[in-house]
Amino acid sequence: MTRFHDPEFVARCGRLTDAVHDHGGRIFVQLAHGGLRSMAVWHAEQRARDPDHEEPAVSRPPWQLRALDRLGLVDLEPAVMSTDEVFALAEQFGRAAGYAADAGYDGIHLSGANMGVVQQFLSPFYNRRDDEFGTGPNEPPGSGGVRFLEAVHDAVRDRAGDVPLLTKVPAETAAPRAVRRRLSREDAVGICERLDAVGYDAVVPVEVSTFWDMSVVRGAYPDRAWAAEDMQDGYAAAFGGPLRAKTVAALNRLQSRRFPREPGWNADLCRRVRRRVDVPVLCEGGVREREACDELLGGDGDEPACDLVGMGRPFYAEPRLGARLLGDRRGGDDSRALCASCNNCTVPQVTGAPGRCRTPSVVRKRARLESDGVYDRQRPEDGQ
Repeated sequence: MTRFHDPEFVARCGRLTDAVHDHGGRIFVQLAHGGLRSMAVWHAEQRARDPDHEEPAVSRPPWQLRALDRLGLVDLEPAVMSTDEVFALAEQFGRAAGYAADAGYDGIHLSGANMGVVQQFLSPFYNRRDDEFGTGPNEPPGSGGVRFLEAVHDAVRDRAGDVPLLTKVPAETAAPRAVRRRLSREDAVGICERLDAVGYDAVVPVEVSTFWDMSVVRGAYPDRAWAAEDMQDGYAAAFGGPLRAKTVAALNRLQSRRFPREPGWNADLCRRVRRRVDVPVLCEGGVREREACDELLGGDGDEPACDLVGMGRPFYAEPRLGARLLGDRRGGDDSRALCASCNNCTVPQVTGAPGRCRTPSVVRKRARLESDGVYDRQRPEDGQ
């Protein structure tokens, strides 16, 4: 994760924002806090480097996580936040947003899902607080989390002014059936409505789990990544030894069967939200084709699912993918991202390896496109 709590580091990112603006683009930063998903919880070497680390926790961890802790698969050291500490955390988000705005970022995108601390505030699975950041028995699900997001909103406005602010909003439909306390699709729609009223400028509805699993990166089991000889020591260091690394790999294989790639898997939820809010809705998740983008935006005259479409992993395979897809209206193979959703890019990152495509066939295709000048575009001042 990029160090956006560090003002000196963020100031140096001004070179990046200037370059994006020079090419006629806009750039937002996504701000996140792990809470019970912090690196030291699952990364054995990180825990050894910082043995006194504690994770800010919304509430006492659910029994499922405590069971994983007893089995040694994670290492929990939760510190349940006081009310004052929750307000201080919201202020931290505001300060980071202010640093980003000063560095030229055009907007702030909160990572409100993927088991980060924002989802932990929203989720009845995690949030069992009895203060103002909890959800009372007569309140709609997620109310405590909405109050936390309202505090974050106010802190961002104080520190970053009117910079556009959006957040992911989770529906925990991908959680295992044994998890009974979770956010439904209708709960997520209601949360989006309340955030619209709070003053958020856009929402990103996503269907995820209550756990950090392959509901986040749906697709194939990354055989090549797990078998890579040069990664084995890194996996052992991350997961606490070769045997535990093999256990995680086996769980990864099972998860890949449960969560194969489904193009635009959040589209139905986004469409339901869009009918009920007045702010733009961003749809992400498994989108790989220009045609799919156009359909989500209502290009065929159908009801739009969203106002904006997002992609993530395909940029590992093609850093300049936007130039190709946005300039191509012919359809067919030329308007598809090269990304194969094989996930060979994701697993090595637990070792500290950079996020990049590691699938040779895809890398070769990108090289051919680069040599053909497919990604070349003129700058706006040059006439395009």
